[in-house]
Amino acid sequence: MYNFIAIEGCIGAGKSTLTTMLSQHFNCTHQFENFEENPYLENFYKNPTNHAFPLELFFMAERYKQQKSMIESINLFNSKLISDYAFFKSLVFANITLKEDELQLFKMLYNIIYPQLKYPDIVLYLYKNIDKLQENIKKRGRNYETAITNQYLEQLNNEYLHYFKQQNNSTIVILNTNKLDFKANKEDFKLILDILNNQFNKKLNYL
Repeated sequence: MYNFIAIEGCIGAGKSTLTTMLSQHFNCTHQFENFEENPYLENFYKNPTNHAFPLELFFMAERYKQQKSMIESINLFNSKLISDYAFFKSLVFANITLKEDELQLFKMLYNIIYPQLKYPDIVLYLYKNIDKLQENIKKRGRNYETAITNQYLEQLNNEYLHYFKQQNNSTIVILNTNKLDFKANKEDFKLILDILNNQFNKKLNYL
């Protein structure tokens, strides 16, 4: 039903895990963000003010290159593509991290680039509360993520929700996953599959 599926969520929401599981279930192409290749990432967490602009520009350029290449290489009318991010996350993060003059330039570039890409047919947003996100961040043990604050995660969650209320390009499903464990519980994973097999009438849906 949906050929281009994007899994979104805050840092530590479980996007990559679910993308892997879904791509195995559907036996289809998947796409992971190459965030660890960003040379500005570690310095950004140490000093956001000085490194936010090159960080966000690098991310946007890499996301564009990756998605354009992937989408051009497969026929989305006959094949599924599942990605652990949607391109619009570039704007979501930039709205938080950039100063006003930087943000205006960033938006100019973003508005030129984004229309050249295919929008996801559906975006599944994995909502988790801040405590759950921090728990997951600690579990995976990336040193540079230890500086992530509750305030930053709260800002991200809020900015995503703000963006969803304004966009009209993709079907958005916001799923509260605080009590779900789709990796360990087959019924929880089946719930995800049921969602992706459902036809939604509204652009923004809360589950």
